[in-house]
Amino acid sequence: MSLRAAWALVLACAIAPAASGQQRPDPIGAGRHSAISAAAARVAPSVVSVNVVRRERAVPNDFFSQFMFPGGYVQRVEGLGSGFLVSGDGMVITNQHVVAGADSIVVTLRDGRDFQARLLGEDARTDIAVVKIEGVGFPVAPLGRSAELETGDWVVAVGNPYGYVLGNSEPSVTAGVVSAVRRSVLPSGDQPGLYVDMIQTDAAINPGNSGGPLANATGEVVGVNSFILSQSGGNVGLGFAIPIERALRIARDLRAYGRVRRGWTGVEVVESANSENWRRQRGIGIKAVADGSPADLAGLKAGDVITRAGDRPVRNFLDWEAALLDLGIGDTLRVALRRGEGTALASLRAVELPSERATRVSLGDLQLVTVTPAIQAERQLGSAHGALVVTAGPASALQAGDVVLQIDNIAITTAEQVQQVIAYYRRKGWSMRFVLQRAGRIVYADLTAGA
Repeated sequence: MSLRAAWALVLACAIAPAASGQQRPDPIGAGRHSAISAAAARVAPSVVSVNVVRRERAVPNDFFSQFMFPGGYVQRVEGLGSGFLVSGDGMVITNQHVVAGADSIVVTLRDGRDFQARLLGEDARTDIAVVKIEGVGFPVAPLGRSAELETGDWVVAVGNPYGYVLGNSEPSVTAGVVSAVRRSVLPSGDQPGLYVDMIQTDAAINPGNSGGPLANATGEVVGVNSFILSQSGGNVGLGFAIPIERALRIARDLRAYGRVRRGWTGVEVVESANSENWRRQRGIGIKAVADGSPADLAGLKAGDVITRAGDRPVRNFLDWEAALLDLGIGDTLRVALRRGEGTALASLRAVELPSERATRVSLGDLQLVTVTPAIQAERQLGSAHGALVVTAGPASALQAGDVVLQIDNIAITTAEQVQQVIAYYRRKGWSMRFVLQRAGRIVYADLTAGA
C-alpha cells in the first residue's frame, strides 16, 4: 500500500463516526457539571446588586479646610453591595452596613433591570437590613437551614464583587467549605454589629459580596455573607455569614414593625475580653441586675456566675451575647448559675427593650428618648440622666448611642427638653454646642441654627 493510500485510510477512520451520526466519547463526560454549578444555577436568579448613595460628614485634615469648614462638611459617597429576594413581591435581604445612611437605594436584578428601592428597616446589631422594590413575580431564593450545616460541607457564596467595573449584572460565584459553625468573633471598637454564632467559610467573599447569599450544595440559602477577617483587605479564606434563621427573623420584624422587637433580661455581665484567659473562662459573672427586670424577678444577683443559657454552655461574654441575640419578647431563657459554693437554676421571661418601649421625641433625622434607670442598664450608660440618641441621620453631628448631657450651659434631663431648647435657639438664630457622652467619653458637637 502506498503512503498516500495509508493516510487516506487513517482519515477515513477518523471521520467515520461523525459522518455516520455517532457521538465520539467525551473523556470528561457529565462530570463537567458539578453539584456546585447546579447549586449556583438554582440560587443565582434571586441575587441582586444593591447600589447606594449616602451623605457622610467629613472632618477637614488640613489647616485651610479647617478654617473654611470648622464644623466639617457633608460629602456624597457611593457604595455597592449584594442582596437576595425572599418574596415574590420584592423584599430583599442585605447587610445593614451596605445601606447604612443611604439617601438613595437602587436594586439591580440579574437581567439588568434597575428598581428604586425603599428601606423597610435596618438592625445594626445583627447587620441585617430589608429593602423593598415594587413589582410581582420576582425570582425567590430557595431557603435552607443553617442548623443542618456541618464542618466540611460544600457551600457557594454568590454576589456582585466590584460590580461597578463589570460589564453586566450577572452574579459571581465562589465555592468552598464550611470551616466552622457557631463561630463568634470578638468585636472591634468601631464595630456596631454583634457577630456571634456565625458560619465560617473559606469561599471567597470580596468587596461587593456583602449581603449576598451563602448557599449549601443543593442551592438553598443558609446564610448572609457579611465580612472577612484580613490584614490586607483581600480574601484570605476567613469569611463569615449570618445564619439564615436569624436573618429571616430580623427581616420579619423589620417588615412588620420597622424595627426589631428584641427581648431584654436586665442582666449586665462582666465583659472580660481584655483578660488573657477570657476564652477559657468557666462562666460569665453578673455585674448588676436592673431593678424590676426579668432577671430581678427571677432572683438573679450581682456576683452570680452564669454557666449555661438554654442549650449552650456559657464560658465568656460572647456565649452570653449569642444566647441573647435571638431572644424574642416573651421567650423564656433558662440559665444555670454558680452562686457561692453552690448552684442554682432560674427562668427569665424576656420583655421588650426599655429604649423601645420609651416615648420617642423626633427632631428631623434625630430620635431621642429620656434616660431612665432601665435604659441606663440596657445600654450600660455611664450617665443616669440626659437624652439618648436612638437614631441619627448620616449628616448629623450626633450619633446613635450618644447621650445629650448639656446644650451650652443648660443641663439636659429629658428628651422633650432637647426639643424645646433647639426650637428656642433656632427662633433666635443662635448656634449651639452639645455636650455628649459617647462610648464612655465626653465629646462636643456644634450645631448651627439651621441644622
